Order: sequence, then C-alpha cells, then structure tokens
Amino acid sequence: MGLRLALRAAGTGEKLAAELGITPQAVSQWERIPLNRVVDVERVTGVPRHELRPDFFQNEASSEAVA
Repeated sequence: MGLRLALRAAGTGEKLAAELGITPQAVSQWERIPLNRVVDVERVTGVPRHELRPDFFQNEASSEAVA
C-alpha cells in the first residue's frame, strides 16, 4: 500500500527513482519501501512515513490521542 502511494505521488517508478538517484530497476524490485529509503521517499513524495511503512512508523496524531 505504501509503495503504491509513493508511486502515485511521484507519477511513475522512473520519476521516483530519478528523484532518489537510483535506477528504475531498483524501484521495480521493491515489494515495499526499504527502511533505509523511507525518509528519502517521504521527502520527495510528501507521503508521510507512517503511510509508507505503517509496520515500523506509527501515526503521531493517533499515538497522541491514545496518550
């Protein structure tokens, strides 16, 4: 899901790869965004990290509501 959001925000896998300085082939091999790329993908797409990888990052707004 997070990868689809990032690709939609970037326009194409090729555009996302260019923004990240990696090959389109590298992006096409992702099943989900690698943890070492999450912050960069967030920066270039504007998609929050908790949406890119909800398995590792929680939504700060929802965690504040719980506290």
